[in-house]
Amino acid sequence: MSPTGQHSPVAALSGTLAAPRPQPSATGTRLRLDLSYDGSGFHGWSRQPGLRTVQQVVEEALGRALALPADPMLTVAGRTDTGVHARGQVAHLDVPPAAWTAASSTAARRLARLLPPDVRVRAIGRALDGFDARFSALWRRYSYRVCDDPATADPLRRHDTLWYPRPVDVARMNDAARACLGTRDFAAFCRRREGASTVRELLRLEWARATPGVAVATVAADAFCHNMVRALVGALLTVGDGRRPVGWLAEVLAAGMRDPAAVVAAPHGLCLEEVRYPPDADLAARAETTRRLRPSPSSALPA
Repeated sequence: MSPTGQHSPVAALSGTLAAPRPQPSATGTRLRLDLSYDGSGFHGWSRQPGLRTVQQVVEEALGRALALPADPMLTVAGRTDTGVHARGQVAHLDVPPAAWTAASSTAARRLARLLPPDVRVRAIGRALDGFDARFSALWRRYSYRVCDDPATADPLRRHDTLWYPRPVDVARMNDAARACLGTRDFAAFCRRREGASTVRELLRLEWARATPGVAVATVAADAFCHNMVRALVGALLTVGDGRRPVGWLAEVLAAGMRDPAAVVAAPHGLCLEEVRYPPDADLAARAETTRRLRPSPSSALPA
């Protein structure tokens, strides 16, 4: 899949993004955040009463770092579930212009001090014109890491690798995965949400051996519905270990309903690796197109 051009934030520890331009907003200046986190200690991205979530921790730190009267509200590119990690998460927030002017030179360093070690804001700065972390995105790319030789599993990677009890055939899984590529209704691999579409464009779904005993899936789509990546991974593993034929995945997809044999894989092997955006001049147009396609607020859900 050929990457498209996008603005790359570079100021991780020392201030703002390169050549920032103010982002007009009904509520002030729009900021872009690029962040990473170890999902092991979080109950997912979204705020939940009484639970520790990435959104809650980052919003509280931002409120202090930017000296805001109340915690801001983040809009994120992809809401992740409990235990799911992120290496390339993107979010935006709107703040009073005066707050950013006062804090821009120290915000990244203050966030590094305020945030716990399992989450880092790698860059913060003014967003480009038309930027929306969720709606401007072209696609999201996830990885899922599996060790199918538990006797040689690396205990230092137990929090980001599924230890699978059977050896899997990567070629069989790739053969099965091809049936899912393109724009399709993934109702068979999604947790249904009332009023939310299950049609997605799956751009990439393939497995490769990272090292002997470790298989990594790369999954990219314009967006994902709830549990979609983990459901696809779980189904492919049953093909890879020989319990289901290669054509079974296509049959489940065509049936349009969940198959009890397609077990959802555990969350800790999943990581949001990258969110890709269009060239700067196309950010606003992409956001408008996406809003028309997915008007429901529940349409971009955790994978």
